[in-house]
Amino acid sequence: MRRPLLAALPIIIGLGFGHAATAQESGQGLAGPYLAARAAVLEGNHRAAAVYFENALAADPGNPLLIGNAIFANAALGQWMRAETIAQMLPSAQGGQELVNLVGMVRGMAVGDLVGVRAAIEAGQGAGPLIDDLAMGWIYLGEGDMSRAAEAFVAVAADESVADIAYTHLAYARAAVGDFEGADAILSGEAFGPLAASTRAIRARAEVLVQLDRREDALELLDFYTNVVPDPAMLAMRAEIAAGAAPTGYGFLTTAQQGVAEVFYGIARALGGESGSGTLPLLYARAAHGIDPTHSEALILAGELLRDAGQYSLAADTYVEIGADDPQFVDAQLGRADAYFEDGREEAAVGVLRDLATLHPGLATVQAALGDALRRTDRCTEAVDAYTAALDLVDITQNRYWFIYYTRGICYENLDDFAGSEADFRQALVLNPEQPQVLNNLGYSLVEQRRNLDEALGMIERAVAARPDSGYIVDSLGWVLYRLGRFDEAVAPMERAVALLPTDPIINDHLGDVYWMVGRKREAQFQWQRALSFAPAETDATRIRRKLEIGLYRVLEEEGGVGETQ
Repeated sequence: MRRPLLAALPIIIGLGFGHAATAQESGQGLAGPYLAARAAVLEGNHRAAAVYFENALAADPGNPLLIGNAIFANAALGQWMRAETIAQMLPSAQGGQELVNLVGMVRGMAVGDLVGVRAAIEAGQGAGPLIDDLAMGWIYLGEGDMSRAAEAFVAVAADESVADIAYTHLAYARAAVGDFEGADAILSGEAFGPLAASTRAIRARAEVLVQLDRREDALELLDFYTNVVPDPAMLAMRAEIAAGAAPTGYGFLTTAQQGVAEVFYGIARALGGESGSGTLPLLYARAAHGIDPTHSEALILAGELLRDAGQYSLAADTYVEIGADDPQFVDAQLGRADAYFEDGREEAAVGVLRDLATLHPGLATVQAALGDALRRTDRCTEAVDAYTAALDLVDITQNRYWFIYYTRGICYENLDDFAGSEADFRQALVLNPEQPQVLNNLGYSLVEQRRNLDEALGMIERAVAARPDSGYIVDSLGWVLYRLGRFDEAVAPMERAVALLPTDPIINDHLGDVYWMVGRKREAQFQWQRALSFAPAETDATRIRRKLEIGLYRVLEEEGGVGETQ
């Protein structure tokens, strides 16, 4: 995809806005806020950066560097009105006008000033080539000229790298003016060939099909999508259509404002997965919501981008902006819980998911997420209940539910319910026969129970073949060979496991045991010492210290199992 001009924005302090006076030149009143703002920018903390840059600006009014970065920080927070106020401080002859132009475009579209935005784009003061070209199509539509709008989108599609985006917007525009046949011809791939699928395009086409009185086709489309991605909003939409309760009128995108917001959102989504795109996707996601406050998917994308940048508190606050009556509320709350977990606020995350499960007890996605949260916080009894509730809500013959059986199996194992864990692991393999994590966990569990060791070896060998660079899986292979008494064969995989995960205490301990059994006792003691240095659980540490004191053979004799360990 070609990059808009904003890719050259001065995101890092000191680039693009000319000379910035130092704290010494401007007085000590600037030093503190400036240094704090610099640190906030390097951390990606836009909230702190906005405060500190504005404080610095109060100490040094008119400084273009501070103005530019204050605009940027506020835009990254979605505070477009504040960004607009600050942008008015930057002289028109000063560099950094690309950001000022973006702010002007967002604010102009937000208030419906199509004339002003069009004039800015025609004067070369828009947001950048691709966005401007697509936005002009929507502005023409807003002016009542669908023919010219179609020409604009088709012209953009001449660039094959962005043809899918352009044709998708042409379809949206046709639907907006009631040409549902034309919209479906494009979205179905009939007109211009298959287009890249997206949640937004699926939702638009489902609405189009309803308008064409093709409800069964709409349901089939949504079933195909939700069988792969059980998106809560899509599932709710499907339920409404199936019940005949879907809105009678088309409501996906109907105005120029919504269309331009969708332009920003789509490009933000496309850029979000690219390396080197920096904070540009976040700006575009914020722009989409700034233009169309009903575009909750843009807020969710902003939250995802903030989480990717390690700004978990900001991400959580962004998800909170989506209200309980919004179709994206469930997704937002799931994202909020993830942000809390990533921020180390585990109890807050569990609380969000408990509340969500109370509000939406019939959503398997929510029950499974609650189960994951409870499992991660070592509340496996409750987690089993949540996973069971999730399985009770779905067609358990579908392959994609292997993971719920797998995670419930882990909980059963942690509760020492080995019959329950084995049953769930085996059911997970029925649904996903060669899944390496399941093969490894079931194989390792059998090894630890000293049962079906030949079957366990076969499972783990298949897991290693699928994931040869997984230290845990390779460790399992060495360990099952150890349990089978094939000590010489166990050395190579166990050494490989330690090379892959050199600081794991259990794997180092296992290698020590293998070395001991092949007569390499000094190396065994070295590995046990290494294992202790990596802070194993106290029960494991006690056993390792005992091996260092009296040797593995005597420890095994004390435990009543010569030739076996742990």
